[in-house]
Amino acid sequence: MARNLSFARIPAALALAVAATLAPASVAAETLKIDSDHSTVAFKVSHLVFSKVLGRFDRFEGTLTLDPADLTKAAVSVSIDASSIDTNEPDRDKHLKSDAFFDVEKFPKLTFQSTAVRKTADNKYEMDGNLTMRGVTKPVTLKVDVIGIGPDRGGLRAGFEASTRVNRKDYGVSWNNIVEGGGVVVGDDVDIMLTIEAFHPAAAKK
Repeated sequence: MARNLSFARIPAALALAVAATLAPASVAAETLKIDSDHSTVAFKVSHLVFSKVLGRFDRFEGTLTLDPADLTKAAVSVSIDASSIDTNEPDRDKHLKSDAFFDVEKFPKLTFQSTAVRKTADNKYEMDGNLTMRGVTKPVTLKVDVIGIGPDRGGLRAGFEASTRVNRKDYGVSWNNIVEGGGVVVGDDVDIMLTIEAFHPAAAKK
């Protein structure tokens, strides 16, 4: 009659080897590069109280380090070229690049560095971090939706949407003008909208 085997009858070293084999494999964290061809850094701000102006930054770079098994350990670092601002109106863009707004000659970069991540629901997270604009650094919290994470030619590819709201005056971007009726040209609150796709640098972009 065949004997029933148990870990109690197996030498300790062999038991540990069997347990390691049966345990689920852990996935190491990977550092991904933001794919600027498939990502967007955009913003929205009120104009004359009647509408919203949409704009974007065309040049940016960054990295995203993540473990798909635990996204609360993720870390993000992003650098944005302030002079790449584009609101589809050349005269307005020139004004935005001046010292009245971003002062791109003196402060050529906007940066974001994450500090903490919390899960709030399935595929939803909050990411705390420090946003630096016009030489001023302030804490912000991004609301993040996970679009998808999966294998891509030997590495990972991941996609996210994120958003936050900041007061531009907190960063010294304070220019404004009064219009007829008592309104102002530019609102103080700026909505930032991000669509980020990132890939492993060793994988060829699709």
